[in-house]
Amino acid sequence: MKMSEFFSPTLKEIPSDAVIKSHQLMLRAGLVRMLAAGIYSYLPLSWRVLKKIMNIVREEMDAIGGQEVFLPALNPLDIWQETGRAENFGDEMFHFPDRKNRMMCLAPTHEEVICAIARNDIRSYKELPQIWYQIQNKFRDEPRPRSGLLRTRQFLMKDSYTLDYTWEGLDIAYDKHARAYRNIFGRCGLKFFEVGASSGLMGGASSQEFMLESEMGEDNVALCGQCSYAANAEIAGFRLEPVEDSPYRELTEISTPEKRTIDEVSTFLNLSSEYFMKSMLYFIDSKPVFIVIRGDYEVNEMKMLTKFSDLFRPATPEEVFEICNAHVGFISPVGIKGIPVYVDNTLKDQTGFVSGANKDHFHIGGIAPGKDFPVKEYVDLALVKSGDLCPECGHSLRVVHAIELGHIFKLGTKYSASMGANVLDQNGKEIPIIMGSYGIGIERIMAGYIEQNADENGIVWNFTLAPFAVHILPINYKNRLVREKTDAVYQELSGLGIECLLDDRNVSPGFKFRDADLLGMPVQSILGEKNLKNGQAELKHRKTGNKEFVELEKLSQRIIEIIMENKGK
Repeated sequence: MKMSEFFSPTLKEIPSDAVIKSHQLMLRAGLVRMLAAGIYSYLPLSWRVLKKIMNIVREEMDAIGGQEVFLPALNPLDIWQETGRAENFGDEMFHFPDRKNRMMCLAPTHEEVICAIARNDIRSYKELPQIWYQIQNKFRDEPRPRSGLLRTRQFLMKDSYTLDYTWEGLDIAYDKHARAYRNIFGRCGLKFFEVGASSGLMGGASSQEFMLESEMGEDNVALCGQCSYAANAEIAGFRLEPVEDSPYRELTEISTPEKRTIDEVSTFLNLSSEYFMKSMLYFIDSKPVFIVIRGDYEVNEMKMLTKFSDLFRPATPEEVFEICNAHVGFISPVGIKGIPVYVDNTLKDQTGFVSGANKDHFHIGGIAPGKDFPVKEYVDLALVKSGDLCPECGHSLRVVHAIELGHIFKLGTKYSASMGANVLDQNGKEIPIIMGSYGIGIERIMAGYIEQNADENGIVWNFTLAPFAVHILPINYKNRLVREKTDAVYQELSGLGIECLLDDRNVSPGFKFRDADLLGMPVQSILGEKNLKNGQAELKHRKTGNKEFVELEKLSQRIIEIIMENKGK
């Protein structure tokens, strides 16, 4: 492809609305253009990359027995009402009436459509298992689209669905997808890791995320540097060293005038926040309960959701005063009867803590959970922090920002049962189909790759994903010798099936070199009059910056060698 004919509108300056590296480079290199917030057009360069990613995905999905389908993005809303997700997705789902006033929606995912097909066309366990997958546009009305292609309102997703009649079959399908995902991300050249995750709105028994570390990632992940433990912070467990040497050995009332928050009381008493208990009043299923965690930690809302479903809410200030006879900041379970108390695991068998005295402007020191108030249950409710101890080996954890690339779920019968997608088992009994759901963000692979593979000059593509393998850069293309030799090289490489981008523009060498580094093709072939007169061409390796001079008649052979040497890298 000649650049004079190729649409690749590069930019010199970083757009002011682009914050993360991949977004900046995709705009500058002319890969994408934004039409509206969270809605992007993919220009020729990026579409070549995305097609290569999709080919890899298709190859790996086909290899595990996947059958490709293409499901409608436009859905009647009533199938989503059958599972309750029309309400659960809330404003994130685009929905609207058609001309006959039937409510429709744009699908954010396709579990309901899969169930609608299965309940009409699958009757017996003998027709299972099945693996169906597609690459399709999804739609979510994100309130704050951001981070370029990482959080958009329309996005490309590979989603697949497995249908089984036994839980063992689901385990097999889940493991197949995990292996396929490792192959996909590995072939694309990503440095990724796997974490246990929350199933969120998808529901189901368990799930696992495939992620890459990035300062601009929207997820927080706890990683152990000693063992293989890794988990999304939403569900990560951890251990803490016991709190020792508290100055309060017995229950002691402490005057804390106008000091409500743990930071205020901690400063006032000159006592570290680790010696405090954070006592919070919640309502669960309309009944009051205390939630107690260590003072230097925050409640993990996802763990609360897992433990108590969505039936919990914080008590209002008025409810707090009515129950505890004290205002927020001065309460604790001490002396309060008839209210269940859930205490975070990190406080078990601990003593010497400070919390509210259920009297305004007073706190109590020396509290021991289980001794000074009854504990209904010790549970995991706190949000992990860097430096906490790994629950598996006790090594220090590192909490990092990460980008989610893919997510796999064991759905079980959550959707099939609610939609009546049943089959007859070996005994003729009707049972709900056991399902799995598996997603990959196609654009996220491209954005994630650029996050990991770029320098101060631009993108650094590998041969697997590069829009073109070779960027041919003639110096003074108007020169007859340069033009003839360049055209011959271009024709020869193209004839060998090597993807080439020829910069035939009438611009300065410096301009061409800057654009070439920005676009980031793996090999640059530089053809200037001086070297051509000596029968040579210059090759530059974009990743390393190394250069070599090659005899012109051996140029194609050398480029093929470089491609083969770097195949799969």
